[in-house]
Amino acid sequence: MKKLLLTAAIFFVATGGALSAERLSVLCGADERWCAEMKTSFEQKTGTRVSMVRKSTGEILAQLRAEKDNPKVDVWWGGTGDLQLQAASEGLLEKYVSPNKADLLGWANNFEEISKGQASGIYAGALGFAYNADILRKKGLPAPTCWKDLTNGTYRGEIQIANPASSGTAYTALATLVQLFGEDESFKYFKALDANVNSYTKSGSAPVKAAARGETLIGIAFMHDAVTLKQAGFPLEVVAPCEGTGYEIGAVSIVKGARNIESAKAFVDYALSPEGQATGKAAGQNQVPSNAKSEVPDGAPDITSLKLIDYDFAIYGASETRDRLLARFATEIKAADAQ
Repeated sequence: MKKLLLTAAIFFVATGGALSAERLSVLCGADERWCAEMKTSFEQKTGTRVSMVRKSTGEILAQLRAEKDNPKVDVWWGGTGDLQLQAASEGLLEKYVSPNKADLLGWANNFEEISKGQASGIYAGALGFAYNADILRKKGLPAPTCWKDLTNGTYRGEIQIANPASSGTAYTALATLVQLFGEDESFKYFKALDANVNSYTKSGSAPVKAAARGETLIGIAFMHDAVTLKQAGFPLEVVAPCEGTGYEIGAVSIVKGARNIESAKAFVDYALSPEGQATGKAAGQNQVPSNAKSEVPDGAPDITSLKLIDYDFAIYGASETRDRLLARFATEIKAADAQ
């Protein structure tokens, strides 16, 4: 009898156990604090054990490509949706339409349609830049208000932006300026801007964090990231560029071949619910949530009042467009010091 019980116990442990918690592997492209808040909240609600790893969106896409034949991740949550559209076009994502779709705002439903049901919009945020007001005053420099101001020689060595090869934020900036100025003019712009850039970071939010700490004067990033830092007491002034700007739709998707498909669907449903989207505010984030029933954080920029371009997610989320623009950026701008 003892031998029988021991054999059963060994089998129970080896197979994970019928009573063990469900598991889920998630790659997170949002802010680290939001990743942690979402993990804890979903675990408490469902009992599912979540492995949550934070990476830049370019790194996430690279990992899904590398693991295509043997996926080790179930869900991609957060970060700029352009790259999730590219993953969808490459057959890296599963189609799943959440029952919460009925409560989503128009821009989120439009994004899902572009992805052919393989990715869902969870938040929106406008691109801009922020400067450290204390440093600006000490150096007696003019306050920038437009994209083209940033190419002025007075800001030589004073600007940070991420590398679009690794950062979805920086790719949004690249695609935004191509749509604002035209492709050739935008690359002339980036060449001029390059003279003022002291570092190309890996993470999209790193430039405004550096500006907040006084390590650089100006950081190009999403406005909500800068607002969060300003709310925390850092001397940042947030700028919506005068020429107009682009925006992101952060997204969630299930990885093709996910091992924990039912838990993955439950996670997507939670990410699109008011309760799940409230984790952003709880983590001090200021994006605009996609569920019409969700509470909008007090510090979220009013994207309806901004001068936004008609950002073409279908074109600039396509593999061929992104690959071509990144190849040209690598050749003409290099950004060789990306960290």
